[in-house]
Amino acid sequence: CQKGAAAILYIHNKQLAALEKKQLTSLYFDMELPLAKVLYKMEKTGFFVDGNVLRQLGSAFQQRITQLTKDIYFLAGKEFNINSPIQLAEVLFEDLGLPAQKKTKRGFSTDNDVLESLEHPIIQPIIEYRQLQKLKSTYVDGMFSLISPNDNRIHSTFKQALTATGRISSTEPNLQNIPVRYEEGRQIRRAFLAKDEDHVLVNADYSQIELRILAHLSGDKTLIDSFNNNEDIHARTAAEVFGVDISEVTSAQRSQAKAVNFGIVYGISDFGLSKSIGSTKKEAAQFMETYFARYQGVEKYLKESVQDAKKHGCAKTIMGRRRDIPELRAQNYNVRSFGERVAMNAPIQGSAADIIKLAMLKVDKALEEKSYLGKLILQVHDELIVEAEQSIAKEAGKILEYEMEHAAEMLVPLLVDIHRGSNWYIAKG
Repeated sequence: CQKGAAAILYIHNKQLAALEKKQLTSLYFDMELPLAKVLYKMEKTGFFVDGNVLRQLGSAFQQRITQLTKDIYFLAGKEFNINSPIQLAEVLFEDLGLPAQKKTKRGFSTDNDVLESLEHPIIQPIIEYRQLQKLKSTYVDGMFSLISPNDNRIHSTFKQALTATGRISSTEPNLQNIPVRYEEGRQIRRAFLAKDEDHVLVNADYSQIELRILAHLSGDKTLIDSFNNNEDIHARTAAEVFGVDISEVTSAQRSQAKAVNFGIVYGISDFGLSKSIGSTKKEAAQFMETYFARYQGVEKYLKESVQDAKKHGCAKTIMGRRRDIPELRAQNYNVRSFGERVAMNAPIQGSAADIIKLAMLKVDKALEEKSYLGKLILQVHDELIVEAEQSIAKEAGKILEYEMEHAAEMLVPLLVDIHRGSNWYIAKG
């Protein structure tokens, strides 16, 4: 026992020394360690699930899958295994004569990027078929075995150190990965409810947190002024880039500006932007050039982020979280370019992870001080969900809003959208 205790102490001291050397002690003791207790409570509480709603969704999905299967067979002129990439490739590229693109070890690729580039009536049914199959198998059929018979709740496992960005992830099931790009995916949230009619879900979601962090870290005056004046940031960007008054910005211009704003956060290239907004590479490059001419602080920040990461071998967040980027030293251009994009993005995404974690600590403490107000049950990206009694749901919402908006001091305000509802679909707003 003494030897075991000595070994544990030795490892503790060694790890502590490593944290101190990398200036990570505050991150560990002030954030990650106390957060483990919050996540434990969330796992223990769980999220109430209505199995009947899941069954209804599963039945509806299956009916649609059956119809899509018939449609696909008709358009293909024969029956085949739609789930087989090899058989699907044979139908698309041999039987129907569509242009094959990427080649893999098993033949020509039929991934969604390839499918979306093809023009034929069979394509959309195949894409929808895949989406519904994934939803039904993973998030309907697969969910039943995870519902606890003791309390009809799903007790997901939350992991603090799995992602490179520092974001919390969940497993068994991964509630953060429910596909919500399409309405069918969002419908899954209807099965997640407050535990009874006397309770309600209170949902709080950060508004454009990564763009606000970009404004804070870059110190760009135009971007900061836009947020401080509560302007539509995408419309303001469109006005700056297209050289028009903000009142004259069209919906198409705003959509393009939105793609640029979010693309900048991820270190997007002119090629990536051209695909996103449906333009030529040259037009996208001109768009980005104009953007950086108007937001010079952003351009300067992104360049300095890459330089600092090359110098120190890592990128850091506002809380000092490190992400090592060995790719920056790679000889291969593509690998090195990936490292540069990570250097631009890691401080922003990682800082967003820091802020939501700080918010969780503050929210949990505030709710604990007034135990009747409710319990934190889920965190998904920039969103927190509390289960509270109907009578005090408004007060619980105020706590969420205040603590999240004051989680960190920024050059621009952190804003939160609050919604309430009997189930997650409604509470999401």
